[in-house]
Amino acid sequence: MSDDSEVPVTPVKAFEPPYYAAVFTTVRTQDQSDYRETNARMEELVKAIPGFLGMDHAQTPGGLGITVGYFRDADALTEWRTDVEHRAAQKRGQAEWYQSYTLHVAKVERSHGFVRAQATQSATAG
Repeated sequence: MSDDSEVPVTPVKAFEPPYYAAVFTTVRTQDQSDYRETNARMEELVKAIPGFLGMDHAQTPGGLGITVGYFRDADALTEWRTDVEHRAAQKRGQAEWYQSYTLHVAKVERSHGFVRAQATQSATAG
């Protein structure tokens, strides 16, 4: 959710299935008053939920935003969906921040990942 260019870009690691993915795809309005602050608070809240595994976020130059939240089980996802502050932010999002959005929730049955090994550099290379 956050837009911190100082943080290294890495995807959320693959977890042992099954787990859940909530895919939130948005197009925002011009009025983004207080969006960043609310977004930061939502990120703080979701990270505190037992069973929250992580999230990936991408934004296209054309304005399409995609956030994928990963949850160990349906109970963790339900806790996030029903959080009082999250519900209030959803209502404000519909009223002010989003032109449109979709939410897809899926049970992940297969997951794997890849990380390129870092090349070692010699201190005496020259």
